[in-house]
Amino acid sequence: MLNFKHQFNFKTKVLVTMLSAALVFVSCAQVTEKSASQSTSDSAKNDVTVAGKLPVIEGVLTFAPNVPPPITRNYPAKVVINVETQEKVMRMADGVDYMFWTFGGQVPGQFMRVREGDEVEFNLSNSPDSKMPHNIDLHAVTGAGGGATASFTAPGHTSTFSFKTLNPGLYVYHCATAPVGMHIGNGMYGLILVEPKEGLSKVDREYYVMQGDFYTKGKYGEAGLQPFDMEKAIKEQPDYVVFNGSVGALNGEKAITAQVGETVRLFVGNGGPNMVSSFHVIGEIFDKVYVEGGKLENHNVQTTLVPAGGAAITEFKVDVPGTFIMVDHSIFRAFNKGALGMLKVTGPEDKIVYSGKQADKVYLPEGSATQSIANPTAAATKTLTKDERIAQGKNVYEANCLACHQANGEGIPNAFPPLAKSDYLNADHDRAINILLHGRSGPITVNGKTFDSVMPAVALNNEQISNVLTYVLNSFGNMGGQVTPAQVDKQRKVAPANVDSHG
Repeated sequence: MLNFKHQFNFKTKVLVTMLSAALVFVSCAQVTEKSASQSTSDSAKNDVTVAGKLPVIEGVLTFAPNVPPPITRNYPAKVVINVETQEKVMRMADGVDYMFWTFGGQVPGQFMRVREGDEVEFNLSNSPDSKMPHNIDLHAVTGAGGGATASFTAPGHTSTFSFKTLNPGLYVYHCATAPVGMHIGNGMYGLILVEPKEGLSKVDREYYVMQGDFYTKGKYGEAGLQPFDMEKAIKEQPDYVVFNGSVGALNGEKAITAQVGETVRLFVGNGGPNMVSSFHVIGEIFDKVYVEGGKLENHNVQTTLVPAGGAAITEFKVDVPGTFIMVDHSIFRAFNKGALGMLKVTGPEDKIVYSGKQADKVYLPEGSATQSIANPTAAATKTLTKDERIAQGKNVYEANCLACHQANGEGIPNAFPPLAKSDYLNADHDRAINILLHGRSGPITVNGKTFDSVMPAVALNNEQISNVLTYVLNSFGNMGGQVTPAQVDKQRKVAPANVDSHG
């Protein structure tokens, strides 16, 4: 009996132990399954996905000054980007053409917008009409050459490579085919934005502005098709420093726009190849700058440096209306080489924030005299029609005359005489030429009102003076007419006229 009880107790303990072990095993399996499920969920939240399972989308590309819309998805994707390199003659300045090498047919190349964690398939095609091989080095790529070796493409071919966007930020891309400086110097650069996973803060307007320096055989403004000058490039002596590929690309009707009260974000790049940009918007203060396009923020910035091959993101709220001038504040580049653009803001005025002019008094200290600036020799060019002169003269006016004489030609009361319906201007075209060439000081009477100020001589060639005066004569309610380069050349060779101030 004792033996039977002993055996029963033993068997019972064994059975209980086995049942307990089974329960523990089941419980552990459930915990393991739950943990695995949780791990999978966490991985999905952290954008860890199985290779090849990403949704495939086509990259949205835009030409400057436009920017693709913000990314709203909260997951990574495979983004397919297709770009074609093209070599084509385009406008550098009025009357000046240049053989640009481009990404997508414009300078700068198209703006690309992707998200941190995306996998990018990049297809670079080189037009069959190209004379040179090209490639692309994207500063957003982690890998030798930034994609340059993998994308080296002969004319009429397409190269494909891929990369993952590991680091958020605003990055330059450029051609890196030898000679690298020449390819960049001919316009082969652009920007790619890698948005952080959480996205960027919402703003009202976004624009794309990219600076570049160009080196031509002829001087600034010298007409005709201008070839690249390697010697000037090596010496870092650019003839043109411009925004978005040409002089006046962001001026007049091409100006970017905003409304009072809106926040503007500028994606600013510098293709170089040589010059560092001192980017500034006259009359605005950057509320926020993402320094060199990275995560570091700076606040209340007047001018921000943008290195060659670098970028910056600037943000600011516009509080008052007006035309705000964007410049490289290495200032001769702005007013003498082309690094100037416009932001036109419309809306109600706020006289507390900015009053405008409240008083005007003539001040001529002892010894004041007309300023004089050496003028370039007129370049040989084709004969323009009157309509062509008017069109080109408008650009000259906006770059040189608008600040004083205003967009409507009305001038500034008690300071700068009107060009609109001007009896003084319409009475004597040679006198107008002479003033542009040699400057003028002292009182004059225009439309019955006396103005006593100084007009400096203007650094324009014969063609430009001919064009701007033809534009003014046929604008602002004036009587029409045309000024020719021959008329300008004749006045250039004579001494400054002793002008009758009353016309």
